[in-house]
Amino acid sequence: MVADSFRINKFRVMNYQIHREGKFSFIEEGEGEPLLLLHGLFGALSNWEGVIEGFRSQYRVIIPNLPIYDLPIRKASLDTLLVFLEEFVALKKLKDFTVLGNSLGGHIGLLYTIKHQEHVKRLVLTGSSGLFENGMGGSFPKRGNRDYIAERVAYTFYDPKVATEQLIDEVFEVTKSIPKCMSIVGIAKSAQRHNLAKDLHVIKVPTLLVWGLNDPITPPHVGEEFNRLIENSELRFIDKCAHAPMMEHPEEFNRILGEWLEKQTSPEKAPL
Repeated sequence: MVADSFRINKFRVMNYQIHREGKFSFIEEGEGEPLLLLHGLFGALSNWEGVIEGFRSQYRVIIPNLPIYDLPIRKASLDTLLVFLEEFVALKKLKDFTVLGNSLGGHIGLLYTIKHQEHVKRLVLTGSSGLFENGMGGSFPKRGNRDYIAERVAYTFYDPKVATEQLIDEVFEVTKSIPKCMSIVGIAKSAQRHNLAKDLHVIKVPTLLVWGLNDPITPPHVGEEFNRLIENSELRFIDKCAHAPMMEHPEEFNRILGEWLEKQTSPEKAPL
């Protein structure tokens, strides 16, 4: 690509290169059928490291960096993030791909699937918003108090040790910025307004729901309600797991996802 706006700049994060193409930054690993991964409100590309490692040998794993912290307050909404995702999918010329979304990423994936079901082959939700989510303490994010941020980040996991100092520092840095906090609050309010209970019946693509049995933010009954409202869906629980199963139990998450993907490719196989 010749135009400056389409030049790809690369730098490294974790063990992967981040590609930059126009206004988009993303990880892209492997070849084959695309898996499009969407992170949550306080998430990052690194949240999906276990999935990258588990599936890049068989799939083309793509993770866009959603501009959650960079939106002006008047545009901080799920509608804006949906348009961003639509533009990214068009740029990458994706078709017949699987969408995987955690938390807010699941919500955006749902909105995209409802609107563009012809492009989506499968849908995977884990701890997704869209029906109900606990506000994590009302005043979150609270600026300038690292101990409070550490407590709230640990709240995301069944085992608080998963909330590493690096992860806490990343969230703390975000919450030190007034504009970023305003963007986060705007998007969180937008998510609360976008209840999808009346729209989920239109989703016909095979859907996998992977839920933490100890999720305090989108509790197990939320996964059960998604399972009831999405016609062609399967629900799997992971014990001793909270809001981010792919981070807290990456091996179990990958096993469930891998078996389900294989079953979708070979329907004659026995169900999970």
